[in-house]
Amino acid sequence: MGRLWEQIGRERYAVTDPKYLRMRYGVQVNSLGLTESQPENNVPRIVLEALAVTLGRDARARAIQLPAWNEALGLPRPWDQQWSLRIQQILANETDLLDYPDIFEGSHVVEALTDDLAEGAREEMRHVEEHGGAVEAVAYMKARLVESHRERVAKIEEGEITVVGQNSFTETEDSPLTAGADGGILTPDPEVEREVGEALERWKAERDSDAVDRALEKLAEVAADESVNIMPATIEAAKAGATTGEWAGALRDVFGDYRAPTGVGAAAESTDGELLAAARERISELTQTLGHRPRILVGKPGLDGHSNGAEQIAVRARDVGMEVIYQGIRLTPEQIAASARDEDVDVIGLSILSGSHLQLVPETVRLLREEGVDAPVVVGGIIPAADAKTLEEAGVARVYTPKDFDLNRIMGEIADLLAERAAAAPAPAA
Repeated sequence: MGRLWEQIGRERYAVTDPKYLRMRYGVQVNSLGLTESQPENNVPRIVLEALAVTLGRDARARAIQLPAWNEALGLPRPWDQQWSLRIQQILANETDLLDYPDIFEGSHVVEALTDDLAEGAREEMRHVEEHGGAVEAVAYMKARLVESHRERVAKIEEGEITVVGQNSFTETEDSPLTAGADGGILTPDPEVEREVGEALERWKAERDSDAVDRALEKLAEVAADESVNIMPATIEAAKAGATTGEWAGALRDVFGDYRAPTGVGAAAESTDGELLAAARERISELTQTLGHRPRILVGKPGLDGHSNGAEQIAVRARDVGMEVIYQGIRLTPEQIAASARDEDVDVIGLSILSGSHLQLVPETVRLLREEGVDAPVVVGGIIPAADAKTLEEAGVARVYTPKDFDLNRIMGEIADLLAERAAAAPAPAA
């Protein structure tokens, strides 16, 4: 990226200032590489990720956000955040990592690998340009991301990629890290949540509401005029006391809701017939039982933007023969319930990684039943075991977490669930 940034800056944009030709980036955890199974293995994974973005001075990250070990389980506690910080501090202070020029300079192996990566990136950028540039190519790029992750998941399922503790070396001792009452994760205090909500309402009641209304009206007026910079009106709204939600609402009234491409429909179908054969046969049997291809609605309520899990479930369901309805992320429970009603689906799959499963899932189930949708609900996400039991008591048929990496098994269990319901359903009246 450093090489490409400098080259493009010089050649395409005629940048000459060396300061602006240096690639500055921050890095977050590769959460797809963390496992719920044997979560202590995530610590060396995090150290390796930290080394990958610090060893070479000319490619060093400016900011690192790498949780220590338990992001695949739930929310990290302050102690876990400290552990993550100490990893970085040990690298910075107990090694001589920062004392030398780039240690990979002159390495034939690293230079060759870098050349290959750069050429692959240039080729991908050529495809983006053929699609009309980055904005026009969003759907293409999203589909490529979904396809790439699908290939990775399939290789893990087939054992071509080894994930220690998940698909190999799975024998294990109980971890003392998860033995405490909190299970090794942070559970938000409902009382704190209530206090924060009340403080926000008090603050809104005490501000100058007329000034806020005027600022939001001005914001909407400016947003409707493409020739005017929206930033000054945004700053004035913030100074008047408008909240982020009010600011977004004003813009939403002008521009409407943006629904990003999901990448699911545009992703090429899997050609791995051997991997999918058993699941496809099971879905074919279910199609005969139901009289139609099983329809699954994959819904993602809440505000988190982590969509990989939902997309892979949707793509695998499509590849094994289900009819899939997936409208992307950040849906409300009301939108999911209405879609399930209108599409007459056989099963609803909810994906949540925001920690809000105990609020959003029961609410979605309630609204589904109010809409007359009796289809079973399955849930996937980072969900502690105690919470999984609570969700099942609220009417959820199955709960899947990151340890459930075998997507064909999930497809088969959904098929079994629908077959059981079909067998138990009363026969239609003559």
